[in-house]
Amino acid sequence: MPRLIVHLFLLGILAARTGVASAQEFPVKPIRVITAEVGGSSDFVARIIAQGLPGILGQQVIVENRAGGGGIIAAQLVIKAPRDGYTLLLYSDGTWTLPLIQNVPYDPISDFAPITVADRFPNILAVHPSLPVKSVKDLIALAKARPGQLAYASGGTGSSSHLGGEMLKAMAGVNIVRVPYKGTAPAMIDLISGQEQLMIATLGGLAPHLKAGRVRALAVTSAQPTALAPGLPTVAAAGLPGYESEAKHAVFAPAGTPRAIVIRLNEEIVRLLNKSEMKEKLFNAGGEVIGNSPEQFTAMMKSDMTRLGKLFKEAGIRSD
Repeated sequence: MPRLIVHLFLLGILAARTGVASAQEFPVKPIRVITAEVGGSSDFVARIIAQGLPGILGQQVIVENRAGGGGIIAAQLVIKAPRDGYTLLLYSDGTWTLPLIQNVPYDPISDFAPITVADRFPNILAVHPSLPVKSVKDLIALAKARPGQLAYASGGTGSSSHLGGEMLKAMAGVNIVRVPYKGTAPAMIDLISGQEQLMIATLGGLAPHLKAGRVRALAVTSAQPTALAPGLPTVAAAGLPGYESEAKHAVFAPAGTPRAIVIRLNEEIVRLLNKSEMKEKLFNAGGEVIGNSPEQFTAMMKSDMTRLGKLFKEAGIRSD
């Protein structure tokens, strides 16, 4: 028995040394970053990170777009990939909020090794200029006066534009019809045309239309005012206390990826995100850098799931 214990102890030391060695050598080949459809915010964030990492890691970083299923297809590819740090997922917080409203073939906590939340994109509650409202209180009053007559355009199921809209309905106690689109771009086109009356979308997408007067901003959806939209009140302060909704983008590896490799990826991605040019790129697109630790990422994920899960359950919010 003592000999067996010694043998197991030596195997443990060897495994630990092998893990350290592999992390020190990592990466020795190109890294794949799986993300959503071309042109979306996840794709944008994935590409600016992929452009900057080769100079730090010394290997090419390739972005692969896998659209469909609210990120389910991309997530499945990553959780089934080898657990070696060479296949990563960069997707929105829909990765952990979509499971709150529909069944998905993965567990956001146990099937991934969280690396970092890269950023947050506060959304804007915007309306078509023809709608006779100038504030959140005006919008809620109009929606109560016209139940079922107003419609909001949203991106795919589980997107921040979808969940933000459902939160607005639930917390304000109004009947506004959701009109789902395959992405935020076509949804925004119909908002601008006046086919839909309102939408919750990122500032980056709305900015040129706000400037041109094609849409009107009522409030920002983050918990606190943001320098991205100076002078614009929060939805919470403008008439709906407790409201908070924003898009986040995060990087995951498959569960079981060696801890040392996860830490290496976290350190290098966070270092990249905090460079002034990266902060500027994200700010110009309507985003703010987060760049937290795997532990902070996990805590944020669990907090979001607890808070939103309670709200969605009480409001009966489920996928269409």
